[in-house]
Amino acid sequence: MKRVAVFASGSGSDFQSIIDANERENFCELSLLVASKEGIFALERAKKHGIESIVCSKKDYATPEAMGNALIDACTKRGIDYIVLAGYLSMIPENLIRAFPDRIINIHPSLIPGFCGKGYYGLNVHRAAIEYGVKISGLTVHFVDEHYDSGAIILQRAVPVLDDDTPETLQARILDEEHKALPLAVRLLTTGKLVKEGRKVTILQ
Repeated sequence: MKRVAVFASGSGSDFQSIIDANERENFCELSLLVASKEGIFALERAKKHGIESIVCSKKDYATPEAMGNALIDACTKRGIDYIVLAGYLSMIPENLIRAFPDRIINIHPSLIPGFCGKGYYGLNVHRAAIEYGVKISGLTVHFVDEHYDSGAIILQRAVPVLDDDTPETLQARILDEEHKALPLAVRLLTTGKLVKEGRKVTILQ
C-alpha cells in the first residue's frame, strides 16, 4: 500500500476529507502530516487519527533548498511514495519536486488556468472570480511542477457562481466539492489509475 504525506497550512478540512475517505475505502497509508506552522488545526486532526506530524516552517531555513532538503529527508525516512498538498500555502522547493517527480499533487479552488498563480489563494481566488463576472468557477486537482498552479490537470469540478454570491459563500460551495474531489484524486493516484503523458492525464477505469 502506498504511503502518503499530506501538507497543510490551516484547519485541515481537505486533509480530513482524505482521512474519512481512506477510513471507508483503505486505498493508502496516511503516514505523515507536514504542517507549515505550529498551532494549526490540521495538527489536531492528525493527532486524533494517530497520524505522525511534523512542523516545517520556511522561516526556520536560510533558503528554500535547505527547507527542501529537510522535507526530502523527512519523507524519505518514512518511505513516502506520494505528497498531497491540501490547503498548503507555501511554494514547494524545487529540489523536493525533483525528488518526487509526478508524485506531488495539489488542489486549487478555481478552474485552472483561470484565477491561479502567485497571490491566488484563499478568498482572493473567489473574490477575483466574482469581480470578473464569471458564471462558473470550481476546483482543479493537478500535478505539481516548478511553477504556481501550472502542472498537468488530473480532474476538475465546476461550481456555478450565483448572482448573490460573496467570496465566502462561493468558497463554501467549492469546498464541499473539494472534499469529494481530493480524496478521489488521491485514490486514483495511489492505486495506479492515473497515466500522465506530458500535460495529458488519463484516468483508467
